[in-house]
Amino acid sequence: MGFATPINCKVTPIINSNNNNHHVLDASYMKRAADLSDKSVGFTSPHPNFGCVIATSGSAGKVVGEGYLYGQGTKPAEVQAVEAAGGYCRGATAYVNMEPGDCDGDLTALSAFIKAGITRVVIGIRHPLQHLRGKAVQALRSEGLHVDVLGEDIRSVSIEEALKSCLLVNAPLLYRSASRVPFSVLKYAMTLDGKIAASSGHASWISSEMSRYRVLELRARSDAVIVGGNTVRNDNPRLTPRLGGGHVPMRIVMSQTLDLPEVANLWDVRDVPTIVVTQRGASRSFQKYLASKGVEVVEFDILNPKDVVDFLYDRGYLSILWECGGTLSASAISSGVIHKVHAFVAPKIIGGKNAPSPVGELGMVEMTQALELIDVCYEQIGPDVLISGYLHPIPDVTHIIPSVEETSAIDPSLSSYDSPIIFFNKTWDPYGSFSNFSPHPVQLPDESGDYVTWPSVEHYYQAHKFVGSSNPNARSYVEAIYLAKSPEEAARMGRKIQREHPDMVRWDWENVKTEVMYKALKYKFSIYPYLNSMLLSTAGRVLVGASNKDLFWGGGRDGEHLNYLGQLLMKLRSEFLDGGKRKPEISTSYHES
Repeated sequence: MGFATPINCKVTPIINSNNNNHHVLDASYMKRAADLSDKSVGFTSPHPNFGCVIATSGSAGKVVGEGYLYGQGTKPAEVQAVEAAGGYCRGATAYVNMEPGDCDGDLTALSAFIKAGITRVVIGIRHPLQHLRGKAVQALRSEGLHVDVLGEDIRSVSIEEALKSCLLVNAPLLYRSASRVPFSVLKYAMTLDGKIAASSGHASWISSEMSRYRVLELRARSDAVIVGGNTVRNDNPRLTPRLGGGHVPMRIVMSQTLDLPEVANLWDVRDVPTIVVTQRGASRSFQKYLASKGVEVVEFDILNPKDVVDFLYDRGYLSILWECGGTLSASAISSGVIHKVHAFVAPKIIGGKNAPSPVGELGMVEMTQALELIDVCYEQIGPDVLISGYLHPIPDVTHIIPSVEETSAIDPSLSSYDSPIIFFNKTWDPYGSFSNFSPHPVQLPDESGDYVTWPSVEHYYQAHKFVGSSNPNARSYVEAIYLAKSPEEAARMGRKIQREHPDMVRWDWENVKTEVMYKALKYKFSIYPYLNSMLLSTAGRVLVGASNKDLFWGGGRDGEHLNYLGQLLMKLRSEFLDGGKRKPEISTSYHES
């Protein structure tokens, strides 16, 4: 379904610079890299969005290779572009919307540029994360490559526009890095006279089908969708993208009293999980009912939007979509947690003195107190107009978050790694490669003794829920998980099959699952020397998987979960330190199934 192009945009400049026609090509290629990176938004979240374009040099240059990172644990965008360009890489220029961030220690992306003969690299923005920022720039320059960073080494009006594209495509990560909160977007649809429903509460439908399709796309780009109790009671929403495949966001309901219906679409968690956040002590009986339906209930001493987004930050979420009524919208705006607004305005008038508006009471009494959006865009979508803009500018993390080297220069006694407890979880963590989701293939024998190369430990683990199952159809699930594009997708697939088809799961799974994980981890940390060294360097410190979602493998930020993944890694570390490291046998002839 197509959409009309934007009819006007009011853009707030990021840098002041004079136009330079020599940079038009650089800007064009960089915008293309940013557009490519946007293709992966939401498919496997959370992770930064990377795109890469390789072009031959000179005024007659042309694009010879492209790539984008599909998700955590998949082939880097830079490697894809180098492979596509082949021999044309020698002497060419590579454009990446963000500084490469090889947190796993293997420098795959940088090595691809160097080995292929790339002579110049243009980087949109430096990596916003402290332990990665500036490292790739320094590494490439030390190898003799010419590196230009937009806004630092090259400036012009066209470069400013390209830089803007790079900032926008990774805005959630920039907000999270600088503000330590997820990027929050408020979305609502209203009539021309500012109503989100009739006086009766009826609201289906204010906006057009095309606008509603755009909302599904917004959900698919988000890690979680938040609604209030009124929305559950009045609309009974599903809050699913319904686009087929891809990322499905967590559904979150905020309700102080838990005055919610017993029958609701959100309590069906077979395909999509739901979290209800509430005031401590609210309706214990209804909490038990929700738990019986598989809904997670989280209590807060005082329920408010700020504490909820802090909770979601701890869970690793990057982007939150608020689809709530006026009361909760006003509370979220007043709390300062809303960064961007999407307002769908329909050419309808409903009237009504008591008809609700999209934002409730903010305590403002003069128009001079009104909140003004910046970087405002207007887009016609069918009969409606989408007005979007930011309440808070995209952070300039360059001056907010010092690099590891800068921190040490300020205080040599400080190190980002000097902590008695080491947490690891997602891509942005310094020890993110400890995760079973890291992009390190593992080669292990199957039931017949033939070696199979699995894309990641998580692929191997999820597939082995069904290996050896008595059900003959289980084999097809093993193959499907093997072919999953990323560890996140393998995990979603394995969990869904286990939940919907428990008869497919091997009978002894609960007894052997730690053994399966340990076997894959041991191979991974034996065969990759840099991972082995990193693990041994943590001697004397506690390793905690920071995932709050998995009560078994994760440890939680407060250590309230079982932390079996951390325990297995510490066991493996002890085995290596005791001299018991034995590299697995590698077969030179193996098949991939």
